[in-house]
Amino acid sequence: MELDPDACYRALATRDARFDGRFFTGVRTTGIYCRPVCPARTPRRENVRFFGSAAAAEAAGFRSCLRCRPESSPDLAAWRGTSNTVSRALALIAEGGLDGAAVDTLAFRLGLGERQLRRLFRQHLGASPVAVAQTRRVLFARQLLTETAMPLADVALAAGFGSVRRFNATFRALYGSAPGALRRAGQVAAAEPSGITLTLPYAPPYDWAAMADFLAARAIDQVERMDDAGRYHRSVALGGARGTVSIAHDAQACGLRATIRFPAVAALATLVGRIRRVFDLGADPLAIGRHLAADRLLAPLAAARPGLRVPGGWDGFELAVRAVLGQQVSVRAAARLAGRLVAAHGAPLDGGGPAGLARVFPEPAALLQLDAVALGMPRARARTIETLAAAALRDPGLFRAGRSLDETVGRLVALPGIGEWTAHYIALRAAREPDAFPASDAALLRVAARLTGARPNPADLAARAEAWRPWRAYAAQHLWAADAAHHPRAASAAPAEGDDDGA
Repeated sequence: MELDPDACYRALATRDARFDGRFFTGVRTTGIYCRPVCPARTPRRENVRFFGSAAAAEAAGFRSCLRCRPESSPDLAAWRGTSNTVSRALALIAEGGLDGAAVDTLAFRLGLGERQLRRLFRQHLGASPVAVAQTRRVLFARQLLTETAMPLADVALAAGFGSVRRFNATFRALYGSAPGALRRAGQVAAAEPSGITLTLPYAPPYDWAAMADFLAARAIDQVERMDDAGRYHRSVALGGARGTVSIAHDAQACGLRATIRFPAVAALATLVGRIRRVFDLGADPLAIGRHLAADRLLAPLAAARPGLRVPGGWDGFELAVRAVLGQQVSVRAAARLAGRLVAAHGAPLDGGGPAGLARVFPEPAALLQLDAVALGMPRARARTIETLAAAALRDPGLFRAGRSLDETVGRLVALPGIGEWTAHYIALRAAREPDAFPASDAALLRVAARLTGARPNPADLAARAEAWRPWRAYAAQHLWAADAAHHPRAASAAPAEGDDDGA
């Protein structure tokens, strides 16, 4: 990948925080690589090399700095290149796509050959897929060592190492010392009575108020809540285990403080990945803002909300059900319907959790048969949810990103009761497709009419949104935020889709 060495060195010399996560500096005289904001003395120009990713720096033989801790930098790898394939591959790797699987399996899921995938990684990230996966594991383990009091064996398991022996060997090879030595050299946080707390960094700015408002408006009773201090809490279920996560914004640290209480240590990396996805921590707000501000319609919205993120879905099936419940009703009405569904079919939360959390969102098997009358929803809507549940049981990867946005949407609209709006909404929030755009959304059409003076139809709005590619999802979020500010109680859902008798 192409980096301008002179520009990188100027950013390094001034410790410009805007470049944190965008490149890493390898110092030949020490064999260490650092973030641009490292407090160490600036090395001489002739002694440095610049890399587009931490994996590339490690592949070149550099080890991570103990002072600036590269694992604490914003993870912007998916934004550095122009390859959608690389972005999708990185998302799969973050979900464990190379934990126990070969590169050719990952390539097949992306619809290309292994050699082509390796070439794209070298071009955009400067490292192989395996090197990227190992660097992610190592840096996550480093974070657990320095920020928590977890036993070393649990750190190895949580970071995805097959054994403690492999964990120790990897750290000795990279750092010349055992993991325990790194922990003794750092500041270890006090142990939580239950669970751990980690700081998850982002590239500023971050519009936390908009994120909190969005999640609070859609919070499902007994599953999630926003407390008076602005902290978000929700119950989670994964692999048959249940627990909770609590998220607080730490503006000074440019990160979110995530407290995770979960009985399965091996699930920790997956849970952190989901938190990053829900809160869109990997976005590059400066790049997105520049692109959207070039459009006169979006320019004032982008200026009013710098750092606006697209809230993700905790679970693809849950998000799909919520999207179906949101057809033809307001946000509040959809949340109430979801609350009834949880009360009737959600499993209890073991051991309790933060005040107000008592159940987890139902698994697909629990929603194969619904009583539409008791739940207060149309029969057609209940049938669609039952269809989604059966499809999710047949294909656990149904709601993940496909090989392209069109493939993802096409796979979803093939399901009875799922139309273009629902498919794009699922792609936007669950599959994390940055270019998804539900053009028939009532709120998007309403705010577009207010901004332009003429109400468009969905086709008109979709044509207008062509200029917003490849980040139409962020354009949609700006329009939703503008509509919420102007019509806080208005309905914002799509028309019913598919077979809608009684809808």
